[in-house]
Amino acid sequence: MPGDGIQHTGEADATAPLAAARLSVVLPTYNERDNLPVLIDRLDAALAGIAWEAIVVDDNSPDGTADVARAIAARDPRVRVIRRVGRRGLSGACVEGMLASSADYVAVMDADLQHDETLLPKMQAALSNGAADLAVASRHVEGGDVGTGLSGVRASGSGLANRLARVLLKVTLSDPMSGFFMIRRSEVERLAPGLSSQGFKILLDIVATARGSLRIVELPFVFRERLHGESKLDTLVALDFLGLILSKLVGDLVSIRFLMFMLVGASGVLVHMAALFAMMELGGLSFPVAQTAATFVAMTTNFWLNNRLTYRDRRLRGFAALRGLFTFYVVCSVGVVANVGVASLVYQEDAGRILIGLAGLAGAVMGAVWNYAASSVLTWRKA
Repeated sequence: MPGDGIQHTGEADATAPLAAARLSVVLPTYNERDNLPVLIDRLDAALAGIAWEAIVVDDNSPDGTADVARAIAARDPRVRVIRRVGRRGLSGACVEGMLASSADYVAVMDADLQHDETLLPKMQAALSNGAADLAVASRHVEGGDVGTGLSGVRASGSGLANRLARVLLKVTLSDPMSGFFMIRRSEVERLAPGLSSQGFKILLDIVATARGSLRIVELPFVFRERLHGESKLDTLVALDFLGLILSKLVGDLVSIRFLMFMLVGASGVLVHMAALFAMMELGGLSFPVAQTAATFVAMTTNFWLNNRLTYRDRRLRGFAALRGLFTFYVVCSVGVVANVGVASLVYQEDAGRILIGLAGLAGAVMGAVWNYAASSVLTWRKA
């Protein structure tokens, strides 16, 4: 398509009949406009002789990634595009892409060119010969390496996350943090109801949800350096990962989003106490004034963290963030009333310390549940 600024090589004949795809390659994207055309060309070369398709799941990238993907799809029917508006998150994009496939096998890989596409035929061979249900590209088996694709800090963080996943969730993978894998689509259909649409570690979610029912093979690969764009991961992903771990430990009885909200709330207690003592000791404020001010400081930091992490797929910006902060203040204020009300119902004047503690806990739980439920509807309501 001349004049669109996109490199065109390895084009398929759009008029020729295509065999049904046996392999779907799901490509979750956000601001990957420059990388995507290169990756499609590389897939075309690596998957020669294999009936494949690429499913690009774009989270409404502001750089026009979806437009580039559609331009490619217009000339290559093996490429399909799903543009998600009003929702964000790597895991959710992967799940939607995998469930949109009708192929026998589904692969997930990043669109930033850091994953080695030449490994895909080996992955499919491992599944098609009946040896495995899941093939994982691992940086931590013999022959694999993080290469230059990860900074020292991110490499250390990835290693710690791998160890936590293996110890806490009994996941036996050498690299459960890998974002490059292939799985039988029938297994995706079976496990999908238990998968989270939040977070960044879809492979860990799949393996933890399967609870040992998947036959797994790991293949070595070297993590490449990113060519264009910037990494989507930030330091808050650590909390997101911890939420996934906790959710799986309690058998998915509560959502990752709720656990994230609780973790942020716990951090707010520390912020509150630090602000309270600082205002009293350094500012010389009376306790009532310092307590009130510390409460607003904690609510503000909680709002910021929830906006950045818990509701990152509904993140508020600009004036919407100011409006959201005000509604969050209102929600939390009502939550205090709910807390005290429930605690008062449970509390008895002559009760022992245990019952008093239960009364306080009941009030705290009620306040937390109210804050979560109300803020989901009022502050971070879906568009």
